[in-house]
Amino acid sequence: MKTDKIKDKFAKTALPLAAELKEFIKENGNHVIGSYTIEQVYSGMKGMIGMVTETSKLDPEEGIRFRGYSIPELREKLPKATGDSEPLPEGIFYLMLMGELPTEDDVLQVSNIWARRSNVPKFVFDMLDSLPLNLHPMTQFSMAIMALQKESVFAAAYRKGLNKKEYWDPMYEDVMNLIARLPRIAAYIYRRTYKNNVHIEPDPKLDWAGNFAHMLGYDDYDMKRLMRLYLTIHVDHEGGNVSAHTTHLVGSALSDAYLSFAAGMNGLAGPLHGLANQEVIRWILDLRNYYDGAVPSKEQIQDYVMKTMEDGKVVPGYGHAVLRKTDPRFIAQMEFAKKYIPEDVNCRIVHMVYEVVPSILGNIKKIKNPWPNVDAHSGALLMHYGMDEYDFYTVLFGVSRALGVLASLLWDRALGHPIERPGSVTSEWMRNQAAKATV
Repeated sequence: MKTDKIKDKFAKTALPLAAELKEFIKENGNHVIGSYTIEQVYSGMKGMIGMVTETSKLDPEEGIRFRGYSIPELREKLPKATGDSEPLPEGIFYLMLMGELPTEDDVLQVSNIWARRSNVPKFVFDMLDSLPLNLHPMTQFSMAIMALQKESVFAAAYRKGLNKKEYWDPMYEDVMNLIARLPRIAAYIYRRTYKNNVHIEPDPKLDWAGNFAHMLGYDDYDMKRLMRLYLTIHVDHEGGNVSAHTTHLVGSALSDAYLSFAAGMNGLAGPLHGLANQEVIRWILDLRNYYDGAVPSKEQIQDYVMKTMEDGKVVPGYGHAVLRKTDPRFIAQMEFAKKYIPEDVNCRIVHMVYEVVPSILGNIKKIKNPWPNVDAHSGALLMHYGMDEYDFYTVLFGVSRALGVLASLLWDRALGHPIERPGSVTSEWMRNQAAKATV
């Protein structure tokens, strides 16, 4: 069996830290790190610290940082494909896993590992072929991941008996196998659903993102470049968002990577999470149709925004549960558009909306963040390169998000995190607590 240098290095990094954290908890476990209110409990636990995620941290003002690095820094520092200006997703996965910036050789190793593990069993394709063509791509994606669970190395090892200190080892195998196979599965769903079931075989000479674009049917170099950027900036968003938290929660029950990630993808499919990228492009197209296909003026955009709100709807792509500034992932996409496709009409409209919407939303007191998030731009970029099947966009999101949540899941196993089991109370209990506080 070929030596896996990535696996060996992870073991040398993670296992000593596990022992260190055990001692840290023993010495500091009684230290109080915060308090919370009744409102926080009823409002989805916003702001309540309840878990540890090693891979990334979301700051309300600075945005997402991966192991301390911002997105602009990573676009500059991470290794790139030959002749490209955008980072390879293999690099940010390595960073999240190891806690250090990768070399070009490190990235090549990850890419080669995934290429060797990318074969998808025929029964997964057979299962997909049995599904209705009009079944939402995210549902197909989740079902394919569940079917692939038959291949779980961790599940098989656990059944045979496994010391808990070794849980990380088969989990590593599951994580790498699953990430390697996701582009093939996603591309199969895309070609089956939208391209008359005509499939494209993988090209092992291409990087992970470039090969994904190829299997989707987009061999234009610019689309490969966009796919590298897209799959890099969507990888993670700390642990509290639905897809990350759900993956962690299910994994804490010692479910394998397939069961855990499928659960996370079912959360990502929700309209308040990953499905939002579909809603944005629909809104942009509806805006254009409202003005008979013409490029609207800023005044017309303002009127349409007001109409949207008067109809009791939100402006999709704007607002974020944590961020209190423009999402740096939006900025990265806007810079990409201005550099490579400055004349694209939909992108120009996205940029005009960005100039109009924050000032409108900022005047509404209950809206704490009037700025665009990552979903506000991605659809316009994808449409430019020919992918106008926006029901599929969330699947792309899911393929990317796998890198972050599965790296985190592996760390959960290595550090021996316990099952997640928060307490719950009734509203009567809450009312009694409030009454006691006022006495």
